[in-house]
Amino acid sequence: MIHSETSFPVRYYETDQMGIVHHSNYVRYFECARNALLNEIGYPIEVCEREGVMIPIVSVECRYKFSARMGDTLRAVAEVDKVPLAKLYIRQAVYNQDGELCAEGSVVLGFIDAHTRRPVRCPEKLSKLISGELDKNKALDK
Repeated sequence: MIHSETSFPVRYYETDQMGIVHHSNYVRYFECARNALLNEIGYPIEVCEREGVMIPIVSVECRYKFSARMGDTLRAVAEVDKVPLAKLYIRQAVYNQDGELCAEGSVVLGFIDAHTRRPVRCPEKLSKLISGELDKNKALDK
């Protein structure tokens, strides 16, 4: 349904003494791709929060396949296959510059009211952007 990719170099502080990316950084790479996805469709997290809905992480799953290293350029991918109701399911992956899959997984996001912290449904604008019912440029006008 929607797909986003972002690329960046491995930074020194993300690696261990052997020059291999520490496993905890893949969750951060997933976040970079998710943020890029929301920005690309026209509904950045800060806009959602300004409109009264926060998007906490419910769960993260990560399977490690191939070690990324210092000097690599990584490509982080986020994909959403279905329109969210109460939760947003995002498939994620990280590849190195040679196209080797370094890690894959999924992230589940929930939606809560920014003031009450109670669960709410996915904002209508986000649902329509994911489904293609609403154009990014029209979303930014509202």
